[in-house]
Amino acid sequence: MQNKSKSGIGAFFGRLVRQQYFIPLTALVLLALFNLIADPAFFKISITTNSAGNRVLAGTPITILDYGSELAILAIGMTLVTAASKGQDISVGAAVAIAGSFILRMLCGGDSSSSTLHMPIICAFLLGCVVAMLFGAFNGILVAFFKIQPMIATLILYTAGRSIAAWFNNNELPIIKDATFSYIGGFIPGVPIPTPFFIAVICVVVITLVLKFTNLRLYTEAVGINENSARLNGLNPAAIKILSFVILGLCVAVVGLIKVSRVSSINYSVIAKDIEMDAILAVALGGNSLSGGKFNMATSIMGAYIIQFLTQTLYKYKVPSEALPAYKAVVVILLVVMSAPTVREYLSNLVKKAKVKEAA
Repeated sequence: MQNKSKSGIGAFFGRLVRQQYFIPLTALVLLALFNLIADPAFFKISITTNSAGNRVLAGTPITILDYGSELAILAIGMTLVTAASKGQDISVGAAVAIAGSFILRMLCGGDSSSSTLHMPIICAFLLGCVVAMLFGAFNGILVAFFKIQPMIATLILYTAGRSIAAWFNNNELPIIKDATFSYIGGFIPGVPIPTPFFIAVICVVVITLVLKFTNLRLYTEAVGINENSARLNGLNPAAIKILSFVILGLCVAVVGLIKVSRVSSINYSVIAKDIEMDAILAVALGGNSLSGGKFNMATSIMGAYIIQFLTQTLYKYKVPSEALPAYKAVVVILLVVMSAPTVREYLSNLVKKAKVKEAA
């Protein structure tokens, strides 16, 4: 009876380890336990008054919810790009700067400081979406038609993107003085939860419905698993790859709007700096293969909030901002190594040997 109980527990943990959500859940539990033991005040949530005089929720968990929502939106597009192209887009941060700068240009109408909006926010945002999707299509064309590895193809925009963003506004720093614009990246009066969280929820609902009621998931995974086989089955791999980059461009435009709304302006060299690394890490932490193929959107989104959890933990313990990428790079290395086929095969063989010994 005792042996059966042990084998049952072993089988349960064996199944649990094989689940894709095991890695993000393990990371979440470890981070939560560490902060709970080190400083329980980490999880304290209070009600405070913000600069606009509104009563809002404050605390580290709210900050994670707020800034993690940006990563969750980007993780949606990055997951599709990774699955379809077997690579990652490293120009995300520069593209966010481009989208945000263009939106500000439309709202300011060329004035460096505008007390009134020159067009409705929704119109400026839609135009920003068009611009971001065009740049996304540019990256997609380089990958799909010219067969350039995604990281190399997107290196072009990574290098030139912030200069393009500055060019949109003649290298000036436009300022929006209309208070309603700040609601998008802050708080809506009377609502104590950050607006970016609601925007992320809308994006998650939309992509969930798209994946459920269209063939986007099937086509993306088919192209990522075997491009030649997908072509023989009537799919157009180039179109699927370009579409994934265009969707990422749409996600970039949403984050660009949130970013510039937070400060009602833009700093071209700082905005969304290194955010592409966090977006890639969110996909990896979600248990998705960085070499393309099948994906789980839910775990990628979960990974985005966990990455922000990690970032806030590092900030809490006075880790300099310039050192954050080094800590995250260690996490990337561990995740990539753990997801490598040779490592998985080795671990699987260890489990099999343990079962044989237990049976003997």
